[in-house]
Amino acid sequence: MIEIVSASRCVTCDVCIAVCPTNVFDRGADGVPVIARQGDCQTCFMCEAHCPADALFVAPLTHPAPPGSPLTDEQHVTETGLLGSYRKEIGWGRGRKPGARVAIGPQLGRARVTPPATPPAETTSTPAPLKT
Repeated sequence: MIEIVSASRCVTCDVCIAVCPTNVFDRGADGVPVIARQGDCQTCFMCEAHCPADALFVAPLTHPAPPGSPLTDEQHVTETGLLGSYRKEIGWGRGRKPGARVAIGPQLGRARVTPPATPPAETTSTPAPLKT
């Protein structure tokens, strides 16, 4: 769930507002997005992935972090490298190695390849006569 928008890192591009599928953010008076509807966050990480300034932190939680949690402390998530870490892990951002090839999930083997389409077999039987 979205926990932090870093005002010091935010470049007020509004990308997080645009990509959020559940309209969690409002634009603040200073242009920095505000978490307006945290309960609507689906923890999809889209905002964090798209933030060009690594200014967002989405905790891998289905509910808001409890009060006093280090996951709500910007200094803590900055110092531990969590701020913008999802974007870093998937390799998005200048100078990063694309991480999609090593992302979580099994490799797709031959069993996952869609078989080629085959034409339907022709039927040689004749339809049954209609009863009158």
